[in-house]
Amino acid sequence: MPDLNEVLRTIEVSDPSLMMALLGRADANLRAIEQAAPGADIHVRGDVVTVRGPDQAVEAAAGLISELLVMVGKGHLVLVDDVRRVAAMLQDTSDLSPRISPSQVLTQSILSARGKTVRPKTLGQKRYVDLIDSHTITFGIGPAGTGKTYLAMAKAVQALQAKQVRRIVLTRPAVEAGERLGFLPGTLGEKIDPYLRPLYDALQDMMNPDQIPRLMEAGTIEVAPLAYMRGRTLNDAFIILDEAQNTTPEQMKMFLTRLGFDAKMVVTGDITQTDLPGGLHSGLRRVRDILSGLDDLAFCELTSRDVVRHRLVSAIIDAWGTWEAKGR
Repeated sequence: MPDLNEVLRTIEVSDPSLMMALLGRADANLRAIEQAAPGADIHVRGDVVTVRGPDQAVEAAAGLISELLVMVGKGHLVLVDDVRRVAAMLQDTSDLSPRISPSQVLTQSILSARGKTVRPKTLGQKRYVDLIDSHTITFGIGPAGTGKTYLAMAKAVQALQAKQVRRIVLTRPAVEAGERLGFLPGTLGEKIDPYLRPLYDALQDMMNPDQIPRLMEAGTIEVAPLAYMRGRTLNDAFIILDEAQNTTPEQMKMFLTRLGFDAKMVVTGDITQTDLPGGLHSGLRRVRDILSGLDDLAFCELTSRDVVRHRLVSAIIDAWGTWEAKGR
């Protein structure tokens, strides 16, 4: 049984600017803290935050406030979504080793570009980024909105800027086009552009748009359909395969064996959203059974807890999964 004895905790915030940053505009963050720690009665007077209530609620609120203070102390702009994410991470009982604090996750910078900083926003995303750093091939598997492709792209741009690789290769299968590409109007580039557009969009978020055409013309950045990878060896490159659930096992084998020296690969996909024609098996579903246990190769499973879009997206994913588990 939880301890219902009322306790009192006080937290001093000596810097008025930190207190303002903690509370948020019109005390929006404070209300989010109260929602995240139901049962805790929180009051702010001057430079002191007072938390009163049942022991568990007070500890939850005090821990959340402490993490948020670390973040604002590092100059991080804390918003209501950040409060919710920190609270979720503090409640997360996943077996992550070593255990890291939410403030470490949300203040880790991967890449700063065009006035914004790309950073992991959940424990799962933090683990994903760390696995990319420590392994030659990393599989990021999870539902929409978990940052699989976006974070991989940020790591690729970071590696290019740090001269860890000489080029970035971005690819994805154009499954919907199939053998009909030849019948579509326009040049080959115009035909495949819709299938590669999400990769262009992410790239433009992280680099000067005027710079991208020059880098592509020089071959420093290549965006191409998966079929263009056949017969190649990709050395000194950061290679990303997106929408990998739409590869066949044969295509997946072909792609993975393009790996050359001083190269790194990230494979992303959502095995619940396969667009392959009936009867074809997904290479992303098969690859874990085939390659599990190999050194220098890692699988990262992202879940609805790692969704960083509108909070309803996470709820939709969970509801859909429950419906499918019931056999529809």
